[in-house]
Amino acid sequence: MKQLKQLSIYILTAGLLITGCKKIDRLPETQITDPNFWNTETDLMNAANRLYEQLDGDWIDNRADDAVSTSPDLISTGNRSVPNTSADWNDRYDEIFTANNILEKGGKAQVTDAIRNRYFAEARFFRAYAYFKLLKIYGDVPLLLKTLLVNSPELLMARTPRADVIQQIYDDLDFAALWLPKRVDLPAAQWGRVTKSSAWALKARAALYEGTRGKFHGTVANWQSHLTIAIAAATNVMGEGHTLFPNYGGLFVQAGEGPTNTENIFVKIYGVSNANLLLGHNNSRDLENGRMAPTRNLVRQYLYSDGLPAFNVDGTTPSATRSPLFVPEANETSYNTILDNRDARVAFTYFRAGEVAYQGPWIPKTSLGIRTAIAPKKGFNTIDQTITNAATVDRILIRYAEVLLIYAEAKFELNGTISDADLNLTVNALRTRAGFNKFLTNAFVTTNNLSMREEIRRERTVELAMEGFRYDDLIRWKTAETVLPQTLLGAKFIPAEWVGTVQTSLNLNADKVLIVEPAANRHFQINRDYLYPVPLHEISLSSGNVTQNPNW
Repeated sequence: MKQLKQLSIYILTAGLLITGCKKIDRLPETQITDPNFWNTETDLMNAANRLYEQLDGDWIDNRADDAVSTSPDLISTGNRSVPNTSADWNDRYDEIFTANNILEKGGKAQVTDAIRNRYFAEARFFRAYAYFKLLKIYGDVPLLLKTLLVNSPELLMARTPRADVIQQIYDDLDFAALWLPKRVDLPAAQWGRVTKSSAWALKARAALYEGTRGKFHGTVANWQSHLTIAIAAATNVMGEGHTLFPNYGGLFVQAGEGPTNTENIFVKIYGVSNANLLLGHNNSRDLENGRMAPTRNLVRQYLYSDGLPAFNVDGTTPSATRSPLFVPEANETSYNTILDNRDARVAFTYFRAGEVAYQGPWIPKTSLGIRTAIAPKKGFNTIDQTITNAATVDRILIRYAEVLLIYAEAKFELNGTISDADLNLTVNALRTRAGFNKFLTNAFVTTNNLSMREEIRRERTVELAMEGFRYDDLIRWKTAETVLPQTLLGAKFIPAEWVGTVQTSLNLNADKVLIVEPAANRHFQINRDYLYPVPLHEISLSSGNVTQNPNW
């Protein structure tokens, strides 16, 4: 596997270092001009490699209620201001420029249409990926499908309506799906390059987002068409031979890497090892140091071993049946009580007290930097912990489990119902993989007075926990206004377990549960915060044609 990964890393970084031996003999890299490039398949591949190099790992996301960093997040707490500039805008347009540059200049390459279109397909996939990120947070954005000169009139263009942007995303991904290789046809040495499955999965993700956002915000008249697109795209992925990795915990560490794991559909590839570092990250050390500390609000979402919940996915006490296995938080006798008798994924996601974690057995504390005192386990591994910025386990950006969840949610939201057969194909397949044998069925929901929508959303929340989906989900479900202003809670303070911690140093509620951020410090303005503020610099550069989002 290491050899395959090294080959993949070479493929993805070679374009940053060389453009072929003959060219190096003739010209230094810094002097390569367009007439001397864009001629061969190698040139196209090396140009496309820049797209992979620019790709963000998106490791840390503290914008919702599921995780906190070492200090309060300005978006999560509603305390941000309008920025002058923002990487959320600038980096995306850098990526769009790279894609447009390939599409404009790659036409001169002396290759077959099939070869040219394969790399054009990669460019259009990444352009769609960047525009979808922009669409989610800004709504309308300038739709640029060409590179610009210093005097191009498009520099002053206004924001394009989101309906046109999402249609361009679909068009780009349809082209990508047509010309990219199938998963089974991708050479092992090219592992990490996008495939038809990548394009269809991204289309399913974008269509689910736009369909449900339109439905719950009441802003898109044809929201059903987007959900229909999501179902069709997810179905295409489901026909490509993907399978769930057998071990949920192993999926996020070295065991889950490489082409033999067909759950991975789109990944950010890092180095082979910290002894042979080409590109590194810091995820395991970040988890240890509290940059992605899970909250009790997230832990509350998991079902108990009888298949019943304690809380709804918006964090409120459910009006429906509450599991008799639930222990009221005032009665918890141990840090581990809230982790006991739960969905099997809990054991893969959080360290228990006494379980060997970062520096030995986990002792609940906030002094390490983990403000919730709940220790994240998902994705942590000691191999990647040792050297700062030298972690190399790949970052999964799209996986098959998400596609199954997209299919289930889109089916239900489109029709208001979902069959047991579709639940078995999706939700229950994920539970089976994790070793959780309480299945979601229509009869179970009816008998226990549950909500099918709630349970499908719950499944998504816990399966994809701490993978960067929660904030976007709250936005599209239009529940951010309820969820984000709530108090964020952490572990239960049990003096005998919190060795070395003085109770008076903690902010505890009446149940002696750690208050991480009180509701008084958290805000969400309904008429403003469902979109990001447009950076002031972008408005100025456009001579005011780019307008600000409402109430910013």
